[in-house]
Amino acid sequence: MPNERGHAAAVGDSAKAAVPRPWWLGGLVVALGCLCLYGAFSLPQVARYAGIGPGLFVTLVGSGLVLLGLLLLIQIAQGETFTPQDTEDASGSEKANLTALLTALAAATVPVLTMRALGVPLTALLSFTLVARAFGSRRTMIDIATGAILGSLAWFLFTRLGLQLGGFMPFAGI
Repeated sequence: MPNERGHAAAVGDSAKAAVPRPWWLGGLVVALGCLCLYGAFSLPQVARYAGIGPGLFVTLVGSGLVLLGLLLLIQIAQGETFTPQDTEDASGSEKANLTALLTALAAATVPVLTMRALGVPLTALLSFTLVARAFGSRRTMIDIATGAILGSLAWFLFTRLGLQLGGFMPFAGI
């Protein structure tokens, strides 16, 4: 089919032009990397006793995110299309489950909001239960018990390693 200049347009050209490019996705990955790097500047990069400080890992993650975001932006500029792919349990043509997504987001937010007030075991219990629910588990009592066991075990092991995570149940003084 001829275009306005009278030349025949390739079929692939019109299909590529019609596909929106997700520039926001690459920009978001770069922004997350920059946020990690900004936070890493307030953490020590090295420590006297271990040689590796907590800021080193945050710096590596932030640098990796910036690099991957830039590579993603390059792919988007080159016209790479991103199509959903079928997986073992999901079809690429189906919409995302918004309830499951929001439940998983809540599970990721719980530690930030409750760690100091509730301590590691209860925070882990809540997060584990929400993640299990987001993945489709309907056995709430088993999820609560599993989260409590894993959270208690994590608190105990970190305490044995000498990391001060506070009391087992900070609000009860235990």
